[in-house]
Amino acid sequence: MADARESLERVRRLCLAFPETSERLSHGSPAFFVRDKKNFVSFLDNHHDDGRLALWCAAPLGMQEALVGADPERFFRPPYVGHLGWLGVRLDRDPDWAEIGRIIEHAYRAVA
Repeated sequence: MADARESLERVRRLCLAFPETSERLSHGSPAFFVRDKKNFVSFLDNHHDDGRLALWCAAPLGMQEALVGADPERFFRPPYVGHLGWLGVRLDRDPDWAEIGRIIEHAYRAVA
């Protein structure tokens, strides 16, 4: 539980550092938006009992395939939005926070 709270706080700081961003619940999970309209990152803790602490992030074309192909233990194609190119990022696998910060920046830029 503490890891999920700590991870959410880190994600929150990263996401809200970008201009015109906000946070609110979406489908019961913390989600981050640009101009209160477009979701760019969602934080999910055991979504439908999948056992993952993860982010679902908007991603530039080709990023999902490249990262999932290179490291399927840390990256995945999330349900519902994976077909749109979104990237799933596991936070329960010793996350590299500098890399996650870059992924969140790509997500923000893809939507903004």
